[in-house]
Amino acid sequence: MKKAFPSLPIFFKLTLIGIAAGVILIIPLKILYILTGNTAYILLFNFDYVPVLNQLRPVWLFGYIFHFITCICSVIGLYYILKYLNKQLSLFYYIAVYTVGGGALFFLTCLSVKPPAENDFTAWLYWTIAHGIFGFAVGLLVKKFIKAT
Repeated sequence: MKKAFPSLPIFFKLTLIGIAAGVILIIPLKILYILTGNTAYILLFNFDYVPVLNQLRPVWLFGYIFHFITCICSVIGLYYILKYLNKQLSLFYYIAVYTVGGGALFFLTCLSVKPPAENDFTAWLYWTIAHGIFGFAVGLLVKKFIKAT
């Protein structure tokens, strides 16, 4: 059976993994937003606290671009850090880093006038769990599509 991405360079595979996992990150937060109205989803696309970038229009389009660039860069960066440590195929590290990191990054909402509020525990919990799911997806995709090199 042929493997997906058999001859693509690792950097390109990691970019595709970042995009796929970025979509996977959106899904649970969007579902929760629809079902509960919880605004953790909004933070995925918010960049109003970033000087210069916050002037880009249309906001919705650049919000998606910001989200996916962030996902791609974090996947590439973490993969190479873990590779240096010879841990790039360990699912645990992807889940741990993205769960803890995502939980901490939630508080960037303090810099924004958009919801969610920084003291919204439910939004923080949803956000953190969704980032754990993102880490799980990244780790699985790396294990499946990138050989130990």
